[in-house]
Amino acid sequence: MSLSPDLQLKIAALARDFASRAAAHDEAGSFPFENIKLLSEAGLLALVVPAALGGAGGDLRAANHVVNAIGAGEPSTALVLAQQYLFHFRMLRNQAFPPALAEQIARSAVTDGALCNALLVEPEQGSPIRGGLPATTARRVEGGFRLSGRKIYSTGSVALRWLAVWARTDDSEPLLGGFIIPGGAEGVSIEESWNHLGMRASASHDMVFEDVFVPASRAIDLRAPADLTPPDDAATAWIATLFSTIYDGVARAARDWLVAFLHARAPSNLGAPLASLPRMQDAVGAIDALLYVNRALLADIAGRCDAGLPPPARESSFMKLAVTNNAVAAVSKALEVSGNPGLTRHNALQRHYRDVLCARVHSPQDDAIRLNGGREALSVPPISP
Repeated sequence: MSLSPDLQLKIAALARDFASRAAAHDEAGSFPFENIKLLSEAGLLALVVPAALGGAGGDLRAANHVVNAIGAGEPSTALVLAQQYLFHFRMLRNQAFPPALAEQIARSAVTDGALCNALLVEPEQGSPIRGGLPATTARRVEGGFRLSGRKIYSTGSVALRWLAVWARTDDSEPLLGGFIIPGGAEGVSIEESWNHLGMRASASHDMVFEDVFVPASRAIDLRAPADLTPPDDAATAWIATLFSTIYDGVARAARDWLVAFLHARAPSNLGAPLASLPRMQDAVGAIDALLYVNRALLADIAGRCDAGLPPPARESSFMKLAVTNNAVAAVSKALEVSGNPGLTRHNALQRHYRDVLCARVHSPQDDAIRLNGGREALSVPPISP
């Protein structure tokens, strides 16, 4: 899918508008409700919803473009958007997901701008990709389940309409799966625990579930732990692309800040802007080289996936490894050459640096990517979730 020129201009204008409020949201740690409203009005919350359900029918290239642009403007908003696209993409191709429920969730994004997210991480377990059973438990009752537990790092918590909560059943041999819960259901509460260095506007708070009733029809794809399978190649491509492109967007914003700073700052002892110095020209060239590689890698994975030939999962993971590390390196280089102004609170660069460091925490993390890539190359069985 190609985004129309008018829509591309609209996305760029939204990114600039979001950037104008990014510092205030970062300072307060406040959720950008106004950004979400504007994305909804532009139809971008339903970008990957099929046209038959009222959405735009966007593919991975379109989603990458939007998330990257919004990431440059306000990355916490881009993270919420990436989670939205991933939820819709995986839900709509999951044959175990009840079709009527999938249609209801998808159409709610079109008509009401409803946000959704999958809640996976727990205080004791960490990310489920590292293995182990969740502590969140669904107790069997008449007509369904009663679910209790706690999820941390629940991005967009204060605005979510639909939650897919990863949990275990209370059977003697537990089954694992997703339990679909409306955000405002009885027994669901939020503890505003998110107080991180970066991505401060993402409202990634704790969500607590106390005996929440879930109808049996909303328990999705329950399986024994031994029967779980990792995401397929297409899902891996979407996950790796959309999380990586957020931080490439952050790095591009940092690069643009540095270029403007180097043109504007003209020390009296130099008598010319800092942009005239070969050392600064070299630094910007190094940053642009990193970002060129990022653009090529993101386009390659997205293009192959949209052509129906998703790359092997290891290649998508290697792309994530390269793009996120290049983004961190690019912002670090900008910080290095800008000196004290780059660390000054009223300048945006220090915020970009804090935000880009969050690229390192998204699963799979760098060590897992390298380890499983090496094990595959050496014909050693991978470490699976």
